[in-house]
Order: sequence, then C-alpha cells, then structure tokens
Amino acid sequence: MTETAIAWDTYSRQRPERRPVNGRGETTWFNWTQYQDHGPGAELLELPAGGRVLDLGCGKGGNAAHLAGLGMTAVGVDVSPRQLAAARERWGATPGLELHQAEAVGFLALGREGFDAVYSVYGALWFTDPARLLPAIRERLRPGGRLVFSQRPPVDGCYGCQASYIPRGDDEDPLVVKRWDFEPEAWTRLLHEHGYADVDARVLAAPPGNRTIGTLIVRARA
Repeated sequence: MTETAIAWDTYSRQRPERRPVNGRGETTWFNWTQYQDHGPGAELLELPAGGRVLDLGCGKGGNAAHLAGLGMTAVGVDVSPRQLAAARERWGATPGLELHQAEAVGFLALGREGFDAVYSVYGALWFTDPARLLPAIRERLRPGGRLVFSQRPPVDGCYGCQASYIPRGDDEDPLVVKRWDFEPEAWTRLLHEHGYADVDARVLAAPPGNRTIGTLIVRARA
C-alpha cells in the first residue's frame, strides 16, 4: 500500500459515518460543504437524464450513491481501501454505482469512456497537483461537461502546494499529504489556462452561528 493510501486509510478511521437520514428525512443526498444540511446539491453538475458522472476522491460513497439513485451511472474513485470498503458495505448494492481503488490521474489516463460531469468534494481536486489533474479531467469530459469541486478556502498568504497533517497515535508523528490551495481568482486563471470555460469560483458562507469558515466551490465547463 502506498503512503498516500495509508494516510487516507488513517483519516477514514477518524471520520464518522454519514447519518442514516438527513434533516429532510432523505436516505441519500448530495452535500458540497463540511456542514450538515447546508448549501446546494447535485444540480450544480447539470447532468442529463441517465448521465455518466465521476467522483474523484469518493470517500465512503454517499454522494455517488445519491447520483446513482437518481438514475445516473456514478463512478467513484478513491485511493483508500478502507474508505472504499465502507462505501461498498453501505452502498455496494446500489444499481448504477461503480467503485474503484485508484489514484485519480492514473484512473483518468487508463479509461476511454467520457463523462458528463466530474466532481470532487474535499477530494482529489484538493490533494492532486492541478497541473497533472486538470488536463487529465479535460480529456475525459464530454463536450459541454461540467467540472465542479469544493474545498476549504485557503488561509490568507498560504497558496499553492501546502502540507496537511493527519494525526495518528500520541507517540507517532502525523502523516503528511499535499494539498493545493488557491483563491477563487487563481483557480479561475488555472482553469482557463487548461482549456476550461464558463468558470465560476466563489466562497459559500458558512451557515449562521459561530462557524466562520466557508466552502470554496468552483465550477467550469469543458
């Protein structure tokens, strides 16, 4: 197992399972943000009926399972065996859902079939060099297809490749993974440079209360 897979397996053990139902009583739902019952849903993907969609960094599979339940072919990719085991245990019988263990760029390079949308929710778009990932996605998006991703906004002054630390035991050093932090304007420039159009990058405010960190949501079209 690669160091990256070990890191995300460790992260998986620290994350709670998705609730059985959300605040509206739904058993599946789409969530772009780090907050429950907050923000837009799958409509950002602008998928046609029966469309084919790719989740890069699908984690435990809740978003992809929701799209499959809407009649899409939803393909989820994650590097972590533990994350995918949890996804298969809960959602594995869902018609239209495919789950693959792979690194994002490698998966995109091996396939040929196109996608109507590619998305990432605090996933591979945040943790993969965009110079490698953006052109690989562009090759697999069908004409007019959507790329949509969300992640935490950058800390002021900390842009580009940064380090994320995943804690382990008290007597162990944390695991380190790379992430790529950019302000909305920088993401817009990067996407245009890699051939994307209709780019919209903005920070969605956190829900009311004491929370202050919003969610950066970026949309672009092939």
